[in-house]
Amino acid sequence: MVAGRGADPVGFVSAYRPPAQPHTAFIWQVAVAPEARGQGLALHMLDHLLARPALAGCRWLETTVTPSNAASRRVFESLAVRLNAQCAERTFFTKEDFQDPHHEPEMLIRIGPCFA
Repeated sequence: MVAGRGADPVGFVSAYRPPAQPHTAFIWQVAVAPEARGQGLALHMLDHLLARPALAGCRWLETTVTPSNAASRRVFESLAVRLNAQCAERTFFTKEDFQDPHHEPEMLIRIGPCFA
């Protein structure tokens, strides 16, 4: 999904339904242009994405976020509240899983059950 302001793209969300988890929507990436940040665009795009027919039957939403990415963490915590769903977190990739020794771990955020 791409969000635009006039002819200019200002945000996008990419997601898929993992074949082994048909009731889960995995949010791969959320990006918002610097000039559009702080206006609720990420949450707005996620709301529209989750309303799409392609996600009918999904009860869970998953994504990975690094511990220092406070903005993304707030977006997904806010989404869980809006969906009246639980939000759980666990380590998905450790820092040792990455070739870059400075890469942070990736935490799996799982929201649900929702989208009934």
